[in-house]
Amino acid sequence: MKKRYLVLENGSVYEGEAFGADTSIIAELVFNTGMSGYQESITDLSYRGEMIVFTYPLIGNYGINRDDFESLRPAASAIVVHEIARRPSNWRKMMSLPEWAERTGMPGITGVDTRSLTKELRDNGVMKASLVDQVTDEVFAELADFKPSTDLVARATTKTQYQNPTDGISIALIDFGLKNSILRSLAKRGVNVMVFPATVSAETVLAANPDGILLSNGPGNPEDASYAIPTIKTLQETLPLMGICLGHQLFALANGAKTFKMKFGHRGFNHAVRNLSRERLDFTSQNHGYAVERESLANTGLSVTHEEINDLTVEGLALEGHNAFSVQFHPDAAPGPHDAEYIFDDFLNMIVQSQKETAQHA
Repeated sequence: MKKRYLVLENGSVYEGEAFGADTSIIAELVFNTGMSGYQESITDLSYRGEMIVFTYPLIGNYGINRDDFESLRPAASAIVVHEIARRPSNWRKMMSLPEWAERTGMPGITGVDTRSLTKELRDNGVMKASLVDQVTDEVFAELADFKPSTDLVARATTKTQYQNPTDGISIALIDFGLKNSILRSLAKRGVNVMVFPATVSAETVLAANPDGILLSNGPGNPEDASYAIPTIKTLQETLPLMGICLGHQLFALANGAKTFKMKFGHRGFNHAVRNLSRERLDFTSQNHGYAVERESLANTGLSVTHEEINDLTVEGLALEGHNAFSVQFHPDAAPGPHDAEYIFDDFLNMIVQSQKETAQHA
């Protein structure tokens, strides 16, 4: 097999073997602790602009199938694994992960000591990295000069409005990098979903006469999508609103809170979150490198509803006097545990209750 090298901006070099597309790439290097669900992770648009290190030692053992895509093509720039499975076995398998990576233009490297690499990322934080066939001075110079993209949401969002029509509750979903599993979770509940681009105005959304608003997940720094804040401010005054992941962060920004970049983020399917109002613990699927700054919540009207039990990261918010809340994790659980799927039901119940109250005051 062809040699390939992973070069980190701090000077570390990891040698391995190439698979997938025959191309070089520079991206932010992050790690994912999930034991399965690699197909969903690679196609999760929240990973746009990032190179994923999988900490689980064997990746690709059940291949690629038709059902588990979160978007049509890889969102991740590249993947780094300890061992890539070359003879996958599963009744749903269409092709192997290396075959699919080659077809879709995503490079990968196998044979890397991912335990050592993950420890380095935990100690030093996420950093820029290059995947190359030769290590030269020019590679380090390009890494030093590389500036991550700030238009990740613009590249991830839908360009046109579309709808999954039903006779159920109508939700306007603003797409910042939508996972298909969110649509599946809503469809399972009979929801009429209208999907709008990230740059949609509040006037356009309200003209569609939805019963509620959902802010989707998405990639990158929430401040880069600050154009959505006026829309969120207007909509939360009129309709029940829920945010997921990046949508959670934008909801916080819209109400005067701040966000910050985490040292190495939360990416995996084993993150324990405490629901403070129900006194229950949920294992959740997460993928974020930014979080809401707890100290900035004072005088915003926002209260913390959920927190991560290890680092006490803010994992959920509610806005006082409004039918509006958000969660940092992914209740759609694709991949991951299904503990938090009730969040969608909470949102739909909030909409129904709001409609009853409106009818009583009419």
